[in-house]
Amino acid sequence: MAQQLAIETSGLTKRFGDQKAVNSISLEVPSGSVFGFLGPNGSGKTTTIRMLLGLAEATEGEIKLLGTEIPKDLEKALPRVGALVEGPAFYPFMSGRNNLLRIDAADRFSDSSTRIERVESALDRVGLHNAGNKKVHAYSLGMKQRLGLANALLKPRDILVLDEPTNGLDPQGTREVRNLIRSLSAEGITIFLSSHLLSEIEMLCSHVAVMNAGKIVAQGLIEDLRNEEPTRLILRTDDVDLAVETLKSAGIGKAKILGDQITCEVDPALDVASLNAKLVRKKVSVKEIRLQRSSLEEKYVKLTGEGFEVVR
Repeated sequence: MAQQLAIETSGLTKRFGDQKAVNSISLEVPSGSVFGFLGPNGSGKTTTIRMLLGLAEATEGEIKLLGTEIPKDLEKALPRVGALVEGPAFYPFMSGRNNLLRIDAADRFSDSSTRIERVESALDRVGLHNAGNKKVHAYSLGMKQRLGLANALLKPRDILVLDEPTNGLDPQGTREVRNLIRSLSAEGITIFLSSHLLSEIEMLCSHVAVMNAGKIVAQGLIEDLRNEEPTRLILRTDDVDLAVETLKSAGIGKAKILGDQITCEVDPALDVASLNAKLVRKKVSVKEIRLQRSSLEEKYVKLTGEGFEVVR
């Protein structure tokens, strides 16, 4: 049985003159997943998100949100989709609470009888209840980001599209937003998360797509993408020659040697404890032995040729 998709595109293309900002991409975002959307600046991520939400018209291709065609049935899908894109914009001299009340009142799909209750609930969820009466111009960037998240949560959602949701947040605020995303995912909401922080994507996401120069260059389960790259055995010893001989007898070859360190590509299922015991029986002095599994950063750099800002 095919997995149900919350977001699906086929041949999605956006041209600006002769340039293809988005070049025939096919996204498959499983329902209930936390889906990371990665790529260098200018790769087409924001343009893609704008087309998904009906904010920009596609030149070619098809989009479906929750099985609904976009933009044909946009009004049917949008009430079920919350979004925080390109930073929140609010009236600076109104309070955060009144901004949310005004935004909700402008939404013809909203229920006015539950408006106040929903606004208070949204402020609570993002930790802004006590700052709700403060004017937005006095909010920090992180507080404005939280208010944008509150706006996305004013109504029950099946999909949340979040573009850099931790932008401007301090470490504590980042952890709180991360926990909020986890709790929303646990409720069955599909999270489509665009971020430049690999650490954030690895901690939160089950699936990922990598975009480069307008094209999707990789897509799937994070673990599957990692496993496409080799697992390495790292062994440090003063008995390099004896260690290499012992590794060969265990079926491990093609060793790279740098000083007292030996590096070999191995099966991810290698039993390191058993190998270590064999080395010790052969009188090899083992200073360090471990498996080095490929990281999402390593895969990303290989796909795009660009580094990432990584928070350690």
